[in-house]
Amino acid sequence: MSTLNNQQFILKSRPHGAPTQENLSVETTQLPALAEDEVLLRTIYLSLDPYMRGRMSDAKSYADPVEVGDVMVGATVCQVEKSQNSEFTQGEWVLAYTGWQQYAISNGEGLMKLGESPSNPSYALGIMGMPGFTAYMGLLDIGAPKEGETVVVAAATGPVGATVGQIAKIKGCKIVGVAGGTEKCKYAVEKLGFDACIDHNADDFAEQLSKACDKGIDVYYENVGGKVFDAVLPLLNTAARVPLCGLVSQYNATELPQGPDRMGALMGHILTKRIKMQGFIIFDDYGHRYDEFATDMQKWLSEGKIHYREHLIEGFENTLDAFNDMIAGKNFGKTVVQVNQPL
Repeated sequence: MSTLNNQQFILKSRPHGAPTQENLSVETTQLPALAEDEVLLRTIYLSLDPYMRGRMSDAKSYADPVEVGDVMVGATVCQVEKSQNSEFTQGEWVLAYTGWQQYAISNGEGLMKLGESPSNPSYALGIMGMPGFTAYMGLLDIGAPKEGETVVVAAATGPVGATVGQIAKIKGCKIVGVAGGTEKCKYAVEKLGFDACIDHNADDFAEQLSKACDKGIDVYYENVGGKVFDAVLPLLNTAARVPLCGLVSQYNATELPQGPDRMGALMGHILTKRIKMQGFIIFDDYGHRYDEFATDMQKWLSEGKIHYREHLIEGFENTLDAFNDMIAGKNFGKTVVQVNQPL
């Protein structure tokens, strides 16, 4: 045990723009022998999510930043490789939060058991985990869609957006997605059941969105911001709801956008149309309702009403490139890195 090497991505400095290898470098350490009541966790899957970019910064936010010199944080699906803890057996799968590293030692606190042979263990990082839960609660609790209403969601083939759209269809809504590229838009319509999907790269994007939403927009699930929100804002109906879970278009920004101050126009729309716009942090605000989500989502998956796609990257060394590709919208589905082969 004392000679087992562990590779880790260490935050060496705060990124300015997209993170580079100078900001996050791979270091190798040696793991000590297990103490009593400890387990050795072998990382099989690592989740990459947009919120991580905020943790690399020291700007004030809802969670503390990763300290310079620490392992980059992240949710993981692991197998117990060795155990000195009677609650865990070798080979058992667990959901953990061990970050960007190949192995970790835990006393068992905070680990969620996934069983000895789960059929899709990585789903705990996506459709059955934080992204799926975020889509479910943001749409249903804040968005409160009614049958026949029009729901719009950006990043429509990502793990949150794809789930938002499919739940909206289950609830009887018209769903219009926004995605980058014809392949993603085709997938949203043909596989996910969206009524329409607009390519935000199109020169006439705003016009296409307006045509697709001929009765206006009742719910806009916001996770991107930028030019997509600019096109959505004038289409919002009276009493529209805007759940806000992310602003991925701005995460690598190094300055405020150019152009006139649009805050007055935004506030005017919110006032005159009585728009509800609410941000939320999923486990802080809704952690007590996870079982409600899990029950519904497992049912929908078993009935074939929800489709889920992963963007699987093999190789721990590719983690940083995969993260930057995800922020830039180059992924297709939920980004997961396979760090190690299963036992």
